[in-house]
Amino acid sequence: MEPGRVWGSSYPEGVGQDAERFPVENLGQVVRRAAERYGDRKAEIMVLPNGLEASLSFREVDRLSDAFAAYLQHVLHLQAGARVAILLPNALAYPICAFGTLKAGCVVVNTNPLYTARELEHQLQDSGSEVLVVLDHFGDKVGAVAPRTPVKTIVVTSIADFFPLWSRTLIKAKVKFAGMAPPLGLPFTRLTRALHEGSLCLVPEGLVSAEPDRPEPTRDSLALLQYTGGTTGLSKGAMLTHGNLLANLEQIAEITRPYMTYGEETVLTVLPMYHVIAFTINLFYGFHSGSRSILVPNPRPLKNLHPAFKNHDITWMTAVNTLLKALPDEPWFQPALTRKMLGVFAGGMQTHPAVLQRWEAVTGCLVIEGFGLSETSPLVTFNAAVRSGKRLRRTMPQVGGVGLPLPGTDVRLVDEDGNSVGTGEHGEILVCGPQVMQGYWNQPVESAHALVDGWLHTGDIGRFDADGYLEITDRKKDMIIVSGFNVFPNEVEACIALHAEVADVAVVGVPNEVTGEAVRAFVVLRSDIPVEELKAHCRSLLAGYKVPTSFNFLAEIPKNAVGKALRRELRAAARA
Repeated sequence: MEPGRVWGSSYPEGVGQDAERFPVENLGQVVRRAAERYGDRKAEIMVLPNGLEASLSFREVDRLSDAFAAYLQHVLHLQAGARVAILLPNALAYPICAFGTLKAGCVVVNTNPLYTARELEHQLQDSGSEVLVVLDHFGDKVGAVAPRTPVKTIVVTSIADFFPLWSRTLIKAKVKFAGMAPPLGLPFTRLTRALHEGSLCLVPEGLVSAEPDRPEPTRDSLALLQYTGGTTGLSKGAMLTHGNLLANLEQIAEITRPYMTYGEETVLTVLPMYHVIAFTINLFYGFHSGSRSILVPNPRPLKNLHPAFKNHDITWMTAVNTLLKALPDEPWFQPALTRKMLGVFAGGMQTHPAVLQRWEAVTGCLVIEGFGLSETSPLVTFNAAVRSGKRLRRTMPQVGGVGLPLPGTDVRLVDEDGNSVGTGEHGEILVCGPQVMQGYWNQPVESAHALVDGWLHTGDIGRFDADGYLEITDRKKDMIIVSGFNVFPNEVEACIALHAEVADVAVVGVPNEVTGEAVRAFVVLRSDIPVEELKAHCRSLLAGYKVPTSFNFLAEIPKNAVGKALRRELRAAARA
């Protein structure tokens, strides 16, 4: 018997069966309402590894994002729906440019700074991005690919932007001395200049001046292209509307109602905001809830997080298993640093039970797991929690699993024939809800495979218990998750196959204690070559987390009758 919405009876007191709708029609209005409510309170605080800080208030973020929206509309004359790629770490420029893009009725294209030139060029080409906002650290990469893409305007920012004068001077000198900002080699506009030009176009009230033929975005307007792996070996953009993202924010607000205090929380933003988890939860829900967001531009090495923990009373954060496992081993990390912490929202990959239990034992801070995808804005399920004094406690009896479907979300489990399976039985997870994407950008065939009669086929296998709690038990897809980042074997295989001495290749994921999974390549060679040569070849074409950590050389790749690599056999062999 299909559980249906039996999970609703397991919601904590005060959490409704459906999320309460925000009185807004687009994400820009979320930003404006938060600025009106929280005003001059600090909204975004960037903390560098040396302890230097720069901050912006809610009102300043709103005003500067208005200026960026005006720059896009009135200086660049972008049309509604134009794509703006943002290639930034967790810097103060990120919320300004993301919010401003959405206010202008344009579409954010989240772009991973770890991308190689090949990956970056594909995403800019596929999305048709006309504007690229980039940190000066990535000038050489952008300069090499931008002329071959639709990008017409490059806006460059620096980590030093928005710091006080003396700190800005110090940071710029260090960056220049270390050669950390290679020349772009192409015409560009400084973000500070773009903001100045945009501010000149604003009406006295501070809002972007209206145009008769340019209404504000609606819930149906496209807001975000969130790129994820593709079965063809190339990443594809999940199309998320203002309404999809608003729905997920409304759902998150509903489930955190029992314990989140608006205007009083401090969130550590260590996961990158170009990742959909941090984009929705840290950036937008953090701003909506009046949380001070502590931005860490680069968490590697982990000691870079020390000033953020030391100087701020963090009350919540998002994290992946890799971070939760590694932090307690850091010599500087002490339980006193988490004394105010309510909870950690964990996702992106499975949190190992031993890691979860150790984190909670060391810190006293609850880990709240969930399940989601880029295609669902991203959250689908959550583990329920309630306040108990100054801490949180989980309401479910056991540790593990990814919790209950969100308010207003339907989840079905089906067998290979599409028939619903009973409680305790394994089936593919199908999701239907207001947070589910509209499809993949320019990919009608992929969209039709993923979305059938309004249901998203996730490719993940799970089972429900009698109380409606979901457990992920396997993946139907071959996707590999490395530290919360999706790696699709087809893309890695296609890159390895470009090497002249590779005759055949298949890629699988194998368990890894640090990253959850690691990439292993099975290769048939035409002639003997060093492993390091293959690794160097991969590093030139793939982001670091996609590069195989190990190679196995075979005489032949096992295949089925139609010539498809038998990845299940290879995974079994690797684990044996």
